[in-house]
Formats: sequence, C-alpha cells, structure tokens
Amino acid sequence: MTKLFLTMLALCLFFASPAIGGEKILRVGFFPNLTHAHALIAQNFAAEGQGWFEARLPGAAITWHSFNAGPSAMEALFAKAVDLTYVGPNPVLNAYLRARGGVSVVAGAVRGGAGLVVPAGSSLARPADFKGKRIATPQLGNTQDIACRFWLSRAGLKVTMAGGDVSIVPVANPGILPLFVKGEVDAAWTVEPWVSRLEMEAGGRLMYAEPAETSLTTVLSANAAWAEAEPDLLRQFTEAHRELTGWIRQNPEEAQRRVADELTRQMRRTFPLALVQHAWPRLIFENAIESGEFVFSFKAAQEAGFVKNEAMSLEKLVTRP
Repeated sequence: MTKLFLTMLALCLFFASPAIGGEKILRVGFFPNLTHAHALIAQNFAAEGQGWFEARLPGAAITWHSFNAGPSAMEALFAKAVDLTYVGPNPVLNAYLRARGGVSVVAGAVRGGAGLVVPAGSSLARPADFKGKRIATPQLGNTQDIACRFWLSRAGLKVTMAGGDVSIVPVANPGILPLFVKGEVDAAWTVEPWVSRLEMEAGGRLMYAEPAETSLTTVLSANAAWAEAEPDLLRQFTEAHRELTGWIRQNPEEAQRRVADELTRQMRRTFPLALVQHAWPRLIFENAIESGEFVFSFKAAQEAGFVKNEAMSLEKLVTRP
C-alpha cells in the first residue's frame, strides 16, 4: 500500500460515524427546550419503541446528547462528540466565522419563541429603561444573549462584556427562574419554555417578543467533515427531520403532549401540558433556510463584539443534503 492510500484510509476512518455491532451510531445534540421540539418528540417516539429517525435510517442508531445552550453544543460538534445538533443561529455563525468553515446548516427548524420577560408590576417598557439594570441570558454568546445585547445597543446603550450601561448576566436556563423570583435580576431574555415558566410560575410579563416570522431560533447543523464523509446518512436524517416538521404542523395537539411527556421523562418531574400549550402559538416550525438569513445574526454578533468586523462570505454556511 502507498503512503497516500494509507493516509486517505485513516482520514475516512477518523471522520466516519462510530459503529457498534455493524450499526452506525449517529450522535445528535439538542437542548431540553420547546424550541427543540423535533428532538424531544423524536426521543418520545423512540421511548415508545416507535423511533422516528430510527425507522427512516436503516442500519443506524441514534444517540441524543443534551446541552444547555449553543456555544457548548458547537464545542461538542467541533470536538466530534456529536455529528449533528439542533442549535440557535448565532453559535453556528460564530463557529463558522472563527473556524473559517467546519460547520454547515442543513435545515431550518423553529422560528420565534424567545423574548424579554420582566416582573408583571415592573415599569420597564423600552430599551432606555434598562440603564443600570441586570438582565439574565442563557449563556454568553448564545442566540438570546446576542439578541439582547443587540436590542440594547441599537437603542444607544453601551453593552460590554465587563458591564457598560446594562449588566448582562449569563446563567443556565434552570438558574434564571430562581434569580428572577428573588429579584436578583430585573429581567430575563430567554426562550421557551422558560419564557412561559417565568410568566406562569414567577409572575413575569413578556415585554418584548422576538418576531416569530423573521427570528431564527433553532436550526439543524452538522460537522462539515462528518457530513462529507457520511452524505447518505446526513441526507436520510435531514429528510426525516423535514418529515417530522410536517408531522408537527399537522398534529399540534399530539406534538404538544409528546413534548410535555418527554420533558417530564428527562426532568424527572411533571412538566405541565398547560405550559406547552401556552407557549406553542409563539413557535413556527419551518424547514426553509437561506444563507442570507444569517446576515442579521452576523450584524448582531458584530455589534455585540463576538465577531470581528471582517468580510466573509456566508454562502457556504447553508447546504442542502
């Protein structure tokens, strides 16, 4: 064998999906949020022995890996700990720009479902009112964190990593609720179901909702090297994802029940169906995605200081398996 052949063989083995007993293992990331309903519903089907993706990917087994927010999910994607992940647009964009590629968006998933919540009796009503206030976000650099910083900066407020006119407090979603209840933050910019939990459990009021029609909340992204090595597996998974989007839109009541059941199973305590029903109208399930839609995210990330003011084409960010 030539040295070149051995090198090529090693690369193929390195990027190929792991296998157990002849079955390829497809590792998929997700967050336990309503905006990752595809992953929750798929796991709920699988728990009943009716695996949605398993039935459509013969010879493959799906393993699910939970993350709190986008930056940690993208770290796992680049570390090849997962092959695909449901994630917000900003972490994908930031990773793409910093690595000069390495990741691709293969489908849209959810729009809407995020916004700014304040206490019901609060007088906070516009960006200028937040000068000197504290706002919680799910994680530094995640989609809601950047949206919050951009919204404030566009109103003329100075927002920096170290403070500025407004203190942004990145904390995992489960930690936001107690901070809000105790009054240790003045508001929270987060995503469903946490928006609804703050409303229904903590007396919050949704002061500003990101427009569902224009706000990307969740996309399906893939490690680019894995995608190149496993084009058939990627195509099958993406097609199954698109079919699941159609099923969710056609079966909203069952979809809501399965999401509540799966969150109950994963959180090991009852997750109220009423909370899912309250949040559901704010979500738009859609597969369509274009590279141009990331221009807004790019601008927001630039103004928030997460990416340099450099020109880089986004044309290859979105691919269609």
